[in-house]
Amino acid sequence: MVNKKNVFIKNMVCPRCVDTVREILTKSNIEYNSIELGKVQLVNLINAEQGKLLSEMLVAKGFELLNDKETKLINQVKTFVIEKIHYGKHKSNLNISVELTKLTGREYSAVSKVFSKVEGLTIEHYLMYQKIERVKELLSYDELSLTEIALELDYSSTAHLSNQFKKVTGMTPSAFKKLSDKPRSFLDEI
Repeated sequence: MVNKKNVFIKNMVCPRCVDTVREILTKSNIEYNSIELGKVQLVNLINAEQGKLLSEMLVAKGFELLNDKETKLINQVKTFVIEKIHYGKHKSNLNISVELTKLTGREYSAVSKVFSKVEGLTIEHYLMYQKIERVKELLSYDELSLTEIALELDYSSTAHLSNQFKKVTGMTPSAFKKLSDKPRSFLDEI
């Protein structure tokens, strides 16, 4: 039995994921108040049978129902970072540690420690990898200059973006733009 009205779901990383989970809930006759990346707020608690069916249907589509506290916390952090970087939500001048402390209700040092232990990298590195993936996406579209991309993603300068890009990918943004096949990663695999 899912004993809370907030259900956390792993691998919900895009608007299509939200649509897929919405379809699963509708097919399962499970009423919900809201759906956002990584989280569903149910109208009512669901029984063990509904929970099992929901879990199976989610797994069949590449999602996972999260049950333990650490996994939920990691999912909250990842969802927050993905929304911030890829979908322009959470725009603010606040430091990410302050934002995550507010979001999770836990001290940033505790959140960071759990994230690093479970994921094998720091939140800062995860954020950097997500930003570089977004830069790769924007470079692929060839609509914005590197300066505009740097501004959009809150880099202090184009040089800082270029240095980070090369550190992560092994090539400069210019070299990446010249590739005919621009390699990108799935957001949930970063």
